[in-house]
Amino acid sequence: MTPYVPETELSIMGRNLPQKAQESGCEIRTFMPKWGNINERRGQLHEVIRLSGMNLIINETDHPLLIKVASIPQVRIQVYFIDNDDYFSKRQMTENELGEEYPDNGERAIFFARGVLETVKKLRWAPDIVHCQGWMSAVIPLYIRTAYRDEPAFQNCKIVSSIFQNQLKSDLGDNFKKCVEFRDAKAELLEAYEEKFDFIELGKLAIDFSDAIVEAGSKVNKQLMAYAKKKKLPILNYPGEDFTDAYLNFYNKLTEE
Repeated sequence: MTPYVPETELSIMGRNLPQKAQESGCEIRTFMPKWGNINERRGQLHEVIRLSGMNLIINETDHPLLIKVASIPQVRIQVYFIDNDDYFSKRQMTENELGEEYPDNGERAIFFARGVLETVKKLRWAPDIVHCQGWMSAVIPLYIRTAYRDEPAFQNCKIVSSIFQNQLKSDLGDNFKKCVEFRDAKAELLEAYEEKFDFIELGKLAIDFSDAIVEAGSKVNKQLMAYAKKKKLPILNYPGEDFTDAYLNFYNKLTEE
């Protein structure tokens, strides 16, 4: 989300949606990766010791979870950053300095998903709506509905996933399905998907375990939108730039069901 990363369709929405929801009376928590190109001093990030310290095992390797926090003073939004030296602090965003996508982007998405969910548990906060935006959050719906389904924080929540344009050019590697495995999130649940997980397969995964879908722009991925319609999920079609009322009404309808 801006102002921590350059402005894109996703980062602008990442900033504006929480702000509008909060201004409308919603209690929110916002999470994003602590990408290596985020200036911690300028953004005034600091580590939250009580939320950090857990090790997440991915691909049979321990990865320390660090939680940092910062506030956007103009709008009083607090942002939680999921950090790890191997996956985030020493990296750029999707691509390295040569414009090449990181081969372990799948592992990074898995770490982010589990890091977010573990932090929500520690915050002892039970959200009504979990809204996932961007490829980095696409594994979260799967985990909520499987590995974390018995956690009190997530038992009554509705999951919304936003569909944007293509964001990944390459696949997530041969071992993505194996790395996803955690508790009840078994690799067998992914047998219906292509062996090489690309942006489309990742989008399908998010859709399959979500309760509703948002068309987040005027030029989103048509294949994924068609897939969501085939699943007969509630869909919020692109409401234009003045989106606040449409999103909040969509949330309210979901929580009333």
